[in-house]
Amino acid sequence: MTPYSYHDRPILLRQLATEEFDLVIIGGGITGAGIALDAVTRGLKTALVEKKDFAYGTSSRSTKLIHGGLRYLKQLEFGLVKEVGSERAVVHALAPHLVVPEKMLLPLSEKKGLGYWLTSIGLKVYDLLAGVKAEDQRKMLTKAQTLRHEPLLKKDDIKGGAIYAEYRTDDARLTTEIIKTAVSHGAVILNYTRVLEFQYAAEKVAGVMVDDELTGERYTIKAKTVVSAAGPWVDELRDINKSKSGKRLHLTKGVHIVVPHSRFPVKQAIYFDVEDGRMIFAIPRGRITYIGTTDTNYNGDKDEVFTSPEDAHYLIQGVNATFPSVGLSVADIESSWAGLRPLIHEDGKSASELSRKDEIFESPTGLISIAGGKLTGYRKMAERVVNLVIKNHFQQKTLKPSQTQKLWLSEKHFANTRQVKDFARELQRRLAPLALPDHTAAYLVENYGYQAEAIVRRAEIGASGEPSADLALLKAEWWHCVHGEMVCTLQDFFIRRTGLSYFNRQRVLQWQDAMAAEGKTYFKWDDARVAQELTDLNTFLDSLTRFRTAPF
Repeated sequence: MTPYSYHDRPILLRQLATEEFDLVIIGGGITGAGIALDAVTRGLKTALVEKKDFAYGTSSRSTKLIHGGLRYLKQLEFGLVKEVGSERAVVHALAPHLVVPEKMLLPLSEKKGLGYWLTSIGLKVYDLLAGVKAEDQRKMLTKAQTLRHEPLLKKDDIKGGAIYAEYRTDDARLTTEIIKTAVSHGAVILNYTRVLEFQYAAEKVAGVMVDDELTGERYTIKAKTVVSAAGPWVDELRDINKSKSGKRLHLTKGVHIVVPHSRFPVKQAIYFDVEDGRMIFAIPRGRITYIGTTDTNYNGDKDEVFTSPEDAHYLIQGVNATFPSVGLSVADIESSWAGLRPLIHEDGKSASELSRKDEIFESPTGLISIAGGKLTGYRKMAERVVNLVIKNHFQQKTLKPSQTQKLWLSEKHFANTRQVKDFARELQRRLAPLALPDHTAAYLVENYGYQAEAIVRRAEIGASGEPSADLALLKAEWWHCVHGEMVCTLQDFFIRRTGLSYFNRQRVLQWQDAMAAEGKTYFKWDDARVAQELTDLNTFLDSLTRFRTAPF
């Protein structure tokens, strides 16, 4: 594990404040992370700053699928389907533990959707455009076969179905691994570093003034070029640069809710129509099933995006209409997340109709901004941005072509899915004496890959000294994330490195005090800081289910 710790911050800060970079990237989501990795591995001296934590915004709040864009066929965006379809295969090959094959069931109804034959043709086109391997190409199902795949479906409505290929991921973990890989190649990357204003030379952007959110220190980073990959905040930075003209962002909100798998025990991932013509996912993940997403216009606070009562009821009603025997209620929701899509505004189009294509803006001062796009297409988006940076500033510099198509996203990597499964079985065998839940090994491998072995080894050693093997494991994860993944707060750990706030909220509540004590040990937090960390974490946890007490 390459050291990448809170304790490295003074060294990284000194580098940012004293050296000049070829490129500074603003934004530590999937797009910024991808740009940093592409740029540094081509030979550009690269820095990245993020105002909060990595993947704080959209990149920890997606549907968590590296998907091929089936819905874009309806919008006739064939080029987008082809690009994201081929890209998901690339990303799966680079990190098969993080990008996991997931067969998706598409039930076909008498009253909704495109119909059996149009769906069959559409999925065939999808397979061709996305370059799906023969063994994973769509398989059409009869009504009986569809109901065997998912007995919970409303039987009277079903006339058939289809199975097609998707890939599941954890968006925040993917972002983290890309950042760690960029760091291992020499990029200087720091979270909790807010850009306050741009620096100029001869009326061209020549750097940024930033504020360290943890220490209050303010300093300037010098750079030959600056790229803004700030997602929903792109237009704010264009305002600071006095270059927001022409096209602008159109923010839409997507919400996901989390219920116990025992309350909604779908046998596999499923993508189904709802009454308003949209489609939503239900995806089993260990002990839970998560459901999403909504697509509504958003004009509120970009730092405070939450699930509303209307959002929750919309998704619950969609499930109950298609799976009437389940009988979900809002009270079943354990957690939720709400994220913003930074789309490009198009007059006269609804939130669901807006294109998911990315777009690059260039200002007269040389600031390059990128917005739009999809999680799946992060690598190609990064490649296009770096190509433009090189064209504008570094044509005379000897640089490598883009390396990221074959660049593994871990120091020790899996060659294929079979190796991932074999490793997970071995970890499960080792974990058996600790009597942890059955899904623990899969969770660890999908989160950390081969790095899970060191975490398990540490948990085995520590288990005898803890009141619970579960706490020993959590402390082992904390150790890994603090030393190798730039965790600075309890929220960094519980939300974006482990996903526990979304997928196992009760475990967070059970062990938050113990982990705050770990912060005292690792970070020398005083009692006031510990109290503030716990207050901030619980305020966030409360926000995930606030809709349950709101009137509707």
